[in-house]
Amino acid sequence: MSLYPPPQPLESEVFVDVVAALGLAPRSSPWLRSAGLPDMHSFLEGPVFDSAGNLYVVDSAFGRIFRVDPARQVSIVVDYAGVPNGLAMGGDGDIYIADRENGILRLDLSTRSVSPVVTRAQLGPDFKGPNDLVFDSRGNLYFTDQGDTDLNDPTGRVFRRNLDGSLDRLLSNVPSPNGIALSPDETRLYVAVTFGQQVWHMPLSADGRIIKVGVFQSFSGGFSGPDGLAVDHEGGLAVCQNRTGSVWLFDPLGVPTYRIRSCRGLLTTNATYGPDGRTLFITESETGAILTATIPTTPAP
Repeated sequence: MSLYPPPQPLESEVFVDVVAALGLAPRSSPWLRSAGLPDMHSFLEGPVFDSAGNLYVVDSAFGRIFRVDPARQVSIVVDYAGVPNGLAMGGDGDIYIADRENGILRLDLSTRSVSPVVTRAQLGPDFKGPNDLVFDSRGNLYFTDQGDTDLNDPTGRVFRRNLDGSLDRLLSNVPSPNGIALSPDETRLYVAVTFGQQVWHMPLSADGRIIKVGVFQSFSGGFSGPDGLAVDHEGGLAVCQNRTGSVWLFDPLGVPTYRIRSCRGLLTTNATYGPDGRTLFITESETGAILTATIPTTPAP
C-alpha cells in the first residue's frame, strides 16, 4: 500500500516535432544495434537551454546535436563521431557533452568544434560510458559513468571534475547511474539508478564530499526505471521514466505530486525546465518529439 495519495495528472503537448522538421528517416547505427533497437530516425536526449532561449538536444543514435530556436525552428548544430547523451551549459557559454564513447566533450558554439575535456584514458580501464552531467555554481562538473552496468554488474560510477581538472570518484557501486542533478542550494546530489529502480540522494559537505547515500524515491518494477532528472527552484524533482511515457514530479521531501503523461510515444528520456521556471521540456525519443507541460508552481524570480 502506498503511503502517499496518488499524484495528480498533468497533460503534455508537442512543442516541436524534430523528425518532421528535419525530414529524418529511420536507419540503423552501431549504437542502435548495440542497444538492441530497431532502425530509428533519431534518439533524443539531454535537453538544455542557453541564455538566449535556444533549446539544445542530442541525437544519441547518430552523433548529432540539434537546436530549437525561440521561433521553434530546428537545425543541426554539429554532426560528429560519437554517442552524445547528456548536455550541460558551462559558465563559459559552451555546451558540455556526456558522450558514451568519448568521455566528456566541449562544444564551442562559435566554431561548432568538439574537443575533449575528460578522456577515456583519464577515466581509466574501468571506463563505462558517461551518460549525464551537471555543473555547480562554482564550475565543478558532476557526471555519471553508466555504460552497460545493471543489477548483474553494479559498478557504475559518479565523478566530480574539479576546477583544476582533477577527478574525484564519488561512487563506484551503482547499477546503471543515469540522470544527475543538484538541489538548488547545491547541498544534495541526485542520481537516477535506472536498473536499480531508484533515485539516490547524497548530501554534500562544503568541500563537495559525499556524506551518505540514501534512496530518495523507489519505483515499482516495469521494464525501465528512472532516466533523466530535472530540479525546480524549490527543490522539487522531475523524474523521467523511460518506456512508460511518464514524468513523475516529487516535492523536496520525496512526496509524489504530479504525473505527466506523454501525448506521443513511451520513450520519455529526459527533461529540463524552461526560462520561465514552470514549463518542463521533455524529450520523447520514440517519435522524435519535444513535449512540454506546465507545472502549477511559482516560477523562480
